[in-house]
Amino acid sequence: MKILHTSDWHFGQEFYSYDRTEEHKSFLQQLRTIVADEQPDVMVVSGDIYHNSTPSNTVMRMFTDGLEQICSACPTMQVVVTAGNHDSSSRLEVTRNLWSHIGVTVIGRVEKEGNDINFDRHIIGIHDKHGILIGYVVAIPHIFAQSFPIINPEAPREERQYIFFKALAERVKEINTLGLPVVMTAHMAVTGSDITGHDEIRGGMEYIDLSTLQVDYDYLALGHIHCPQTIGRNARYCGSPIPVSFDERYEHSVTLAEIEGRGAEPLIRTVKINNPWPLKTFPKDALPFDEALEQLSKFPDDEKAYIRLNVRLDDVAPHNALERAAAVIREKKCRFCCFKWERPEAETVHKQTFADVEQMKSHSPVEIAEIYYSHRFGHPMNENLKTMLEQVVKRIETKEM
Repeated sequence: MKILHTSDWHFGQEFYSYDRTEEHKSFLQQLRTIVADEQPDVMVVSGDIYHNSTPSNTVMRMFTDGLEQICSACPTMQVVVTAGNHDSSSRLEVTRNLWSHIGVTVIGRVEKEGNDINFDRHIIGIHDKHGILIGYVVAIPHIFAQSFPIINPEAPREERQYIFFKALAERVKEINTLGLPVVMTAHMAVTGSDITGHDEIRGGMEYIDLSTLQVDYDYLALGHIHCPQTIGRNARYCGSPIPVSFDERYEHSVTLAEIEGRGAEPLIRTVKINNPWPLKTFPKDALPFDEALEQLSKFPDDEKAYIRLNVRLDDVAPHNALERAAAVIREKKCRFCCFKWERPEAETVHKQTFADVEQMKSHSPVEIAEIYYSHRFGHPMNENLKTMLEQVVKRIETKEM
């Protein structure tokens, strides 16, 4: 069984207010070419189709048109799409019956029939071009830890995940009487995975041990973490096809996995995805603001790129920093996004801390501001700023403001 594994498309993302439609359409075109060349038995999309739960009609049309064209490149290929934590499960499932007519299975949520979970809906038989059953995909959408379905009402809350996956594993075993290869797909953060470049706060990182999954899979197609990596023998994050942040400085790709038979170690390879708008941070070593702007001015006029400028900051940032950077690239194709400020570590500044509130009250507001400033910027506050703060405090105290 040949599996094309991809995830974390994040369609609809605006990058520092820039529209990314051109990049996403380029990815879909490249994916169609890969499908046409490789002719996989199944394509697994492991969550985060969209960047937010309310994508625009234009973005949804891009997804549906793109997926239809991908399916036409290999009419015998089945497709399994699961919801990620950025997706709206109900929005994805609205058109699931229509998708089924061209071999696309959409799993947005765990479905219950009365008090029982419909596990069969999550176990999809995969057939080759001759219609012969060759394996199964076990598809699980993103489920927050507190939202796992209750199978045993008397079980402690922290055991819900384990009980859910144990019941799922038992049903997979009952169905797979021929001992065919099993691919499981899930959108989750696995304990011990490399989260380089991933924004843990925004992504909703709740870690789970692989041992909790219970299902005896031959390949685990993971989504959620954007850094491509193989965990253990047969679990893999394919990663995001285009970078979602400047810190995703690794190569972006989709994964192809081939399984010869039940219990065989999957043969894994990747296909690089080229982004027409690469994300670049320069200069390599942080420079003072004016020198960094000079480097930006030398960036080729006709080169497409998102730019983050690496600047060494010895004091506060210039108040018009963004305007000056925008002026430098006004006649260029590149898109300026932000600064990466680097401040030297303080070695000589005495970093005072307060043991309690009463100790803090013994200092004036300006003195507290000075202490914070030295912590934040690594050197003492200059006299001009100190004088302005003193004047502000005096006006407040005399009720002139």
